[in-house]
Amino acid sequence: MTTSPTTPLAASTSGARVALVTGGSGGIGRSVAERLAADGMTVLVHYSGRRVRAEETVKAIVDAGGTATAVAADVAEEAEVAAMFDTAEELYGGIDVVVHTAGVMLLSPLVDQDLDVLDRMHRTNIRGTFVVDQQAARRLRPGGALVNFSTSVTKIGLTGYTAYAATKGAVDAMTLILARELRGRDITVNAVAPGPTATPLFLDGKEQSVVDRLRDMAPLERLGLPEDIAEAVAFLAGPARWVNGQILYVNGGVV
Repeated sequence: MTTSPTTPLAASTSGARVALVTGGSGGIGRSVAERLAADGMTVLVHYSGRRVRAEETVKAIVDAGGTATAVAADVAEEAEVAAMFDTAEELYGGIDVVVHTAGVMLLSPLVDQDLDVLDRMHRTNIRGTFVVDQQAARRLRPGGALVNFSTSVTKIGLTGYTAYAATKGAVDAMTLILARELRGRDITVNAVAPGPTATPLFLDGKEQSVVDRLRDMAPLERLGLPEDIAEAVAFLAGPARWVNGQILYVNGGVV
């Protein structure tokens, strides 16, 4: 694991809450990182292979007056994730919020699904969530929040999403049960379940007619924006202390 701190240890003495955002190098993760920083949190921006993009996120936060650090890890590797949490504690004294946005989405009808692709999604989306959540459960300070990422597809059942939705169903189960396992710790555990959102992960490889059809599923007749999802995360990570063990569908009313 490597780190790229861009500011000194200001947050450890300022009393700011400290947040780790996995997958913070782009898309929804970047919007989440920037939103939490705007809310006054010190942010660790995790990346796996996109260091330049993570550092761009850090720079945007710092340029806006915030404090951020880029950290690298394979979310499915226990030692690397533990080292990432160690970095948070060493630089900033501890960690208060974990937002786990990192994931893989590769689409295919079940009958055509390559099992190697299924295994790849399982490793990142299920094992990765388990590993990150395990460290979060061990390390989050009282008053903390863990926010996992699910998907609205588990409810609306779009064709071609079978394997991906199955991995996110596992995330739902982990979220609901971990919230109960942390009884007495003053730590909330929730998940956001975005609907169709205008990110490269969602848009890449889709014909415009498909994008238009998914857009029109929402009564608001638009795709979600990363900022829409970040707003919901900020709610769960901050003021929502009486929301716990929930899957929050953030999809503009898609049913």
